[in-house]
Amino acid sequence: MTKLLMFAGSARKASTNKKLAALAASIAQDAGADVTLIDLKDFEMPIYNGDIEAETGLPENAKRLKQLFVDHDGLFIASPEYNSSISPLLKNALDWISRKHIEDEPPLWAYNGKVAALGAVAPGALGGLRGLVPLRMMLGNIGVTVVPNQVAVSNGASAFDASETLNNEQQAQFLKATVDQLIMTTRAISEA
Repeated sequence: MTKLLMFAGSARKASTNKKLAALAASIAQDAGADVTLIDLKDFEMPIYNGDIEAETGLPENAKRLKQLFVDHDGLFIASPEYNSSISPLLKNALDWISRKHIEDEPPLWAYNGKVAALGAVAPGALGGLRGLVPLRMMLGNIGVTVVPNQVAVSNGASAFDASETLNNEQQAQFLKATVDQLIMTTRAISEA
């Protein structure tokens, strides 16, 4: 069974990107995937600093998060856009778990062989699209296969209805297509 890890790059309680990650998780579960939905606020870490790493090694929360990445085949990341890029929280988490902490650990162990799908919700008309570009580039550069489909949900404040599903049918279809492509690609790579 395909194991997927899903989360948002936001710690805010009312984050629309958390809603998107939860909706993606529901779609993936309905499609038969084994899904783990996490909240990055449960993995608090200091800002990455090589001196901290040299003195005390990886923070325990970085090790926990890294193990979750290792244990899953694919990722869905709902990434808020901060000044046309990714959130500091998401970048920091991805940086910490890229670091080695076990003897003879392969480089980028948490990312090797992983498949990722991306989504974003933002208040503007582009729906966080600009922030997905650097995230796609970063993940691709560290060996993650990022599926071509993605979803950018515009007008984030009014994008979800009372049942926390997307109001816009076209955006809902983009999300489903993105999750379906994540599952299909993850299965194909893990069976190869």
